[in-house]
Amino acid sequence: MECNQVIEVLEDLSPCFYAEHWDNVGLLLGDRKQKVSKIYVALDATDEVVNDAILVGADMIVTHHPLIFSAMKRITTDDFIGRRIVKMMENHIAYYAMHTNFDVTHMADLAADKLGLTTRSVLDVTYEGETARVGIGKVGILPEEVTVSQCGDLVKQVFHIEQVKIFGTPLRKIQTVAICPGSGKSVIDKAVKSGAQVLITGDIDHHEGIDAVAKGLTIIDAGHYGLEQMFIPYMTKFLENELAGVEVVAAMNQEPFWYI
Repeated sequence: MECNQVIEVLEDLSPCFYAEHWDNVGLLLGDRKQKVSKIYVALDATDEVVNDAILVGADMIVTHHPLIFSAMKRITTDDFIGRRIVKMMENHIAYYAMHTNFDVTHMADLAADKLGLTTRSVLDVTYEGETARVGIGKVGILPEEVTVSQCGDLVKQVFHIEQVKIFGTPLRKIQTVAICPGSGKSVIDKAVKSGAQVLITGDIDHHEGIDAVAKGLTIIDAGHYGLEQMFIPYMTKFLENELAGVEVVAAMNQEPFWYI
């Protein structure tokens, strides 16, 4: 199968025009006409991911976060991004990233499904067309009212993570939930405006957390990786189902940090 055919499948799932203007998605490295028989799926194109993809003989790497994000004036082995690019080129590995376009089309709904949210609406509308009004995050209703502490336990359970950080009162009763996998600091005010009682997201710092509580919004910070790791099993299964004759290898599910 040609790389172009894989790209068609990926862009049917998450069209690139849904990506934010500052983002960098699509085929970032490689020949569209090269043959692809094995795809490696990961969240990030780390050194470990690139090395493992080479080890298993992958022809293509598909990640959520783009390795090449801002403009590059040179590609050398003097920096970690250049080294990874050179390694992929030397081993004839095409590299494709699907970031905020996947966030818009699937990530928030996958997260909302895990929580059982109903009556969903878009948290932050980023694209409006004749037939679509889509964006980042979702707001919905839990099946039943729970305390913040119980909601935190639910998040740990359904996303398979060790711990969450909570800004707010543990015994507060909540049922209206906003969820934004990844970094959600930019949607705090949108979550408040939506009427959500809690925002489940990642990358919330001290001041953002306490300010959100002052505005009446509880924060459950489940980590950037914690909420987005589901990209790996989802894309692995999707590609296996859609690409006959192409082997799909999933990166090992491992947080890029550890607790003591």
